[in-house]
Amino acid sequence: MKSTVFLNNKDCSVGIEKGEIISFQKNNAEYIHQKGNKGWRNSDDEMFPIIGPTSKNNFKVHTQKGDAIQDQHGLLRELDYELISSDTNTANFIKKYEKGTQINNSKFPEKSSEEKLFWPYDFSFYKNFTLKDNCLIIDFIIISEIGMPFMLGYHPAFLLSNSGKEILISKNTKTTLEDVYKAGSNAFPILNSDKIILKNIDKADLEITTKNFNNFMLWTEVDNMLCIEPITQYTSYTDQKFSEKNMSISKGKNNFQVTIKIL
Repeated sequence: MKSTVFLNNKDCSVGIEKGEIISFQKNNAEYIHQKGNKGWRNSDDEMFPIIGPTSKNNFKVHTQKGDAIQDQHGLLRELDYELISSDTNTANFIKKYEKGTQINNSKFPEKSSEEKLFWPYDFSFYKNFTLKDNCLIIDFIIISEIGMPFMLGYHPAFLLSNSGKEILISKNTKTTLEDVYKAGSNAFPILNSDKIILKNIDKADLEITTKNFNNFMLWTEVDNMLCIEPITQYTSYTDQKFSEKNMSISKGKNNFQVTIKIL
């Protein structure tokens, strides 16, 4: 697979490295957190089939097909994307998982007691990018057995100005970076919302809209980066005893979308 795919139009450019957004620029202004900078080692990632930590439940997730072993944010991020196709404005990727397959846990042994992870369902996970005008549209398509429980979260990190003065607006409420700092590892929830506007200091504002996620959580520990994460469930309100009771249920094919628009 090509290590990096580039999308371009008149004003904007996007860099995608092995399915991960590493750049989104307009008029040479960068909007994506750069790997190697302080804050987080990645620039985007997915949380699936679990959002949040599972350690309090001995890393177990209950399903009708038995208990699975999952570490924080699930096993999808341990799999590699395969490039299906790309052109000037689009790029399509897939990850496939066969039920019961033992997957190495990158957190073991330093941050986890679990060496192997597994899930008792097959799934195919598509991540499709489209650059259109000032918008980067990301479609997530999950193909799985009907009835499979799951959670989905998208975890992009946005580049800030180092001022700490950026403001987020959602449903006529304002959230500051200070609010996000105080939430700590739980992340700051913005629930029952499908749009957030990031008011930048040194460049154009960003509008993040979603379909079928319905919630966000915000996380950062630094003033140069902010993760604005669309999520299906906010798990810091649960006891981490994951089961069908607090997860989404697959229809066989489930579609989700995130649009990042430079205003």
